[in-house]
Amino acid sequence: MGFIPASSRFAGAFLLGATALGVAACNSGTNAQPQIPLTVVNEVLFLTDQQNSALRFDNGAVYHKGGLRGLIVVRQNAGTYLAFDRTCPYQPQDTCARVRIEPFIRIFDSCCQSQFGFTGQPQGGPATLPLRRYSTALSGNTLTITN
Repeated sequence: MGFIPASSRFAGAFLLGATALGVAACNSGTNAQPQIPLTVVNEVLFLTDQQNSALRFDNGAVYHKGGLRGLIVVRQNAGTYLAFDRTCPYQPQDTCARVRIEPFIRIFDSCCQSQFGFTGQPQGGPATLPLRRYSTALSGNTLTITN
């Protein structure tokens, strides 16, 4: 075996240590809260339907089928709509981990007491991850929700 300069040995040890710390940091974050299982979402919502009348106002929200435990659709403004899975990200495997709308106030999970704003971000309770968000596309009075 040949001679390895001290500076190269130090650099190699530093790189190995940094890699181990990086892997440990990544692993600790993934186990903090289980992931919401993936599901195919391809839904169409007609804004003119009476059941969607809350979407005529900013921060209005409605329930819609789809996702893992249903969807919540929120109007930010006349041209921007957000769609979230109703599964709470805190403990998504719990059967009661299903968020509900408190009209014009917040989105709330009565199971774990997590609270979310109408942008899906956590605002209180144990959840630190946002609600799972799906893509929305508006064409006239038709809103398409996909992932």
